[in-house]
Order: sequence, then C-alpha cells, then structure tokens
Amino acid sequence: MTGVLFGSLVFFFLLNVPIAVAIGLASLSAILWSGAIPPVVLVQKMFTATDSFPLMAVPFFILAGSLMEFGGISRRLVDFANSIVGRFSGGLAFVAIIASMFFGAISGAAVACVAAIGTILIPAMVRRGYDTPYATAVQATAGTLGVMIPP
Repeated sequence: MTGVLFGSLVFFFLLNVPIAVAIGLASLSAILWSGAIPPVVLVQKMFTATDSFPLMAVPFFILAGSLMEFGGISRRLVDFANSIVGRFSGGLAFVAIIASMFFGAISGAAVACVAAIGTILIPAMVRRGYDTPYATAVQATAGTLGVMIPP
C-alpha cells in the first residue's frame, strides 16, 4: 500500500497536478488499492465530511471581511494604527500587526483579516520598499491574531 501511495504521488507530481489534488488522489488510489474500505463507505465519508457546521461558517467570515473592507472599516483601522505606530522605523509592518489585531477582534476570522487588511497593506508595504515575500509573511502572520483575540 505504501508503494502505491508514493508511486501514485510521484506520478501525479510528474503530471504537474497541484499538490493538494495530488495528495488527495494518491490517498484515494492507495485506499482503493488496499481494499480495506469499500468504495461506497469511502464516498459516504467524503460527503459527510463536507457537511459540518464550522466548515459552513468559513465563507460567511470571508463575506464579513469583504463587507468590512468595502464599508471602509479596514481603511479606518489602518489609518488609526498608522497614527499610533507609523512614525517608528518599520512602522508599516507594525501597522499591519495592529490593524490585524483590531480587525481580528471585530471579525474573529484569520482568513477574513488577511483578505481585508492585506489587500490594503501589502501593496503599500511593497511601494515603501518592503520585499513582497516579507510583506506577505507579515500580513499572514498578523492575520492569525484574528483567532487569538475573541470578538
């Protein structure tokens, strides 16, 4: 079974299949090859895994973040954070962290926080001379504050 798993994984990688899809297809082929789980049960488990309440909440958190962004809350939070720490060296990175902290306290979702604040601050950080990978990493890390700080 291990040989089938890794062999099919390498096969899918050679076909330039995206990593997540390749892992899923390789796992599926290994499970079907072993015969340990009947295909009907496998399909049933895959369907019931998508029918969960927390999974349904993720698109609504992203929608809330988009509404906050288009409503202007994101820009106001960035301006407020900039007035606090914008004068320091590396201030725009601090602004990203503080704005994400406030946005996370409002929304409670890391993905919505990165989507709403990142669309404003990542281009601004790149314009001010930050490297694109660094700006993206700062915003992605700051977005996790949305999970740590309760709404």
